[in-house]
Amino acid sequence: MVDLPVRLPISWTVQRPGRRPAHRVRVRRNLPVPMPDGVILLADHYIPLGATRPPIILIRTPYGRGGPFGWMYGWAFARHGFQVVLQSCRGGFGSGGLLDPLADEHADGLATVEWLRRQPWYGGSLAMHGPSYLGYTQWAIAAETPDLKAMATQVTASCFRDAAYVGGAFALESSLIWTTLTAHLDGRLPGMAPLFVPRRARRALLSALSALPGPAGPDGAPESWGGPITELDLLAAGRPLPFFRELLANHADPASSYWQKRDFSGTVDRVTAEVTMTGGWYDVFLPWQLKDYAAMRAAGRQPYLTIGPWHHTDVRHGRAANNDALAWFRAHLLDDPSGLRASPVRLFVTGADEWRDHPDWPPPGTRPVRWHLQPGFALSTGNPAPSEPDRYRYDPAHPTPVLGGPVLIGDSSPRDNRRLEARRDVLVYTSDALAEDIEMIGPVTADLFLRSTNDHADVVVRVCDVHPGGASMNVCEGVRRLTPALPVGADGVRRVEVELWPMGHRFRRGHRIRVHVASGAYPRIARNPGTGAALTAGSPMVPSDHEVLHDPGHPSAVVLPHIAAR
Repeated sequence: MVDLPVRLPISWTVQRPGRRPAHRVRVRRNLPVPMPDGVILLADHYIPLGATRPPIILIRTPYGRGGPFGWMYGWAFARHGFQVVLQSCRGGFGSGGLLDPLADEHADGLATVEWLRRQPWYGGSLAMHGPSYLGYTQWAIAAETPDLKAMATQVTASCFRDAAYVGGAFALESSLIWTTLTAHLDGRLPGMAPLFVPRRARRALLSALSALPGPAGPDGAPESWGGPITELDLLAAGRPLPFFRELLANHADPASSYWQKRDFSGTVDRVTAEVTMTGGWYDVFLPWQLKDYAAMRAAGRQPYLTIGPWHHTDVRHGRAANNDALAWFRAHLLDDPSGLRASPVRLFVTGADEWRDHPDWPPPGTRPVRWHLQPGFALSTGNPAPSEPDRYRYDPAHPTPVLGGPVLIGDSSPRDNRRLEARRDVLVYTSDALAEDIEMIGPVTADLFLRSTNDHADVVVRVCDVHPGGASMNVCEGVRRLTPALPVGADGVRRVEVELWPMGHRFRRGHRIRVHVASGAYPRIARNPGTGAALTAGSPMVPSDHEVLHDPGHPSAVVLPHIAAR
């Protein structure tokens, strides 16, 4: 088993040394692609001159076909001998119809493939490529496209529902950002410009998301915006946003008809294309991207996986992803595997600042270790001693804020959480200084024993790396929304499992491991009003008093993925 450190810069490349693009490129723009309902979608066709019916890379995007997208996807791959069909999804950049986010990509994608098959320049070899929504459009048709030979997916997943309702709590910040952006995808903003909404909308969006214009709270943190959550779209975009309001209205249930037509996670195990996945430790979709990886592995497939120290819109990620895709497509469409690495999994270990190759995810040799919450706000692997629970109050009128953590647009890199840790509504447990380096790579969960005055509450758990100078840098976190359906013991205690983001991190000697327990992370997740009412109801807000137990009968812990030291 090969499991060697690979010391490469963060923006590593897999392109073969000395290989140069060999083709001039011709572009046919605005090709009409008919859909079954009569809507016409437009596509640009990039043709490598001198190649006869070479493989096609299909890229379906709501963000436009010109400017940087054309260079990054069209020209870049066509110069290496691939045809590229870059298509605008319905409702934007010349394509007809109305954008109903996530709803039409299955039917439109399959119709586009059928159109490709009828073209004289189609040679029968097809791939797909792209990040985020562009990756979702791949999963939407992958199981039903037999001639799809390869996929290169980045910072994406086969279903976005669980990213919109993280642990059952509404991902307010990311949802509002994305629906505000899509409101401006009308084709008047070329290339990447949809990512930079007009100045007035951006100011309004930041005002809503930074919890302005409310007054400062008792610890100096701003209070939440006082208007109804359903009207945040008016503040952010200047008009109602149907997709934002749909997400809020009645779609927290994964079994709802709304999500059934937008969820392709159940088809991942039927995909026969060769798949490579690129993700980031701080990406909003990472947990569900890894579930897609696991589904393919359970089906006997061997996708490749790369996880770097990137967030969703990290510019470093784009170059790495394109290089990975180029090597992947050369291997599986042109029978040239010379650019592929030997091991299918490559991870950047934060804290060590090293790339590592592994045969699988989670890496073999990873073992879960319980780090127990202890009396006196300590944290250790020893069993907890008899002790009284720790208590805090969560008041939705003054929601616990968040510092850092995965968000769709913006820098999600780790931040110093000491200001957050000073709040009375955040419990903080800290280990002794580590006597040696400890490396942790794999899934992270929390197993907590809680007693609450309210059946409706959120639990937020965060793991931080405390540096010798005192900086407390967040590593990963997770959320779980509690409801009356969760069993309650005779003593009123509920046992709660919280799934955190996975980690690949080295806690260095002299550092400390820290765990937060709270009930809010505003505005990343919407505040829980404590009533069980729908987010749109505008009901009164009820504070909750919580107890976290840590005694021999209630051994609350965070379960961390230890791996053998190097």
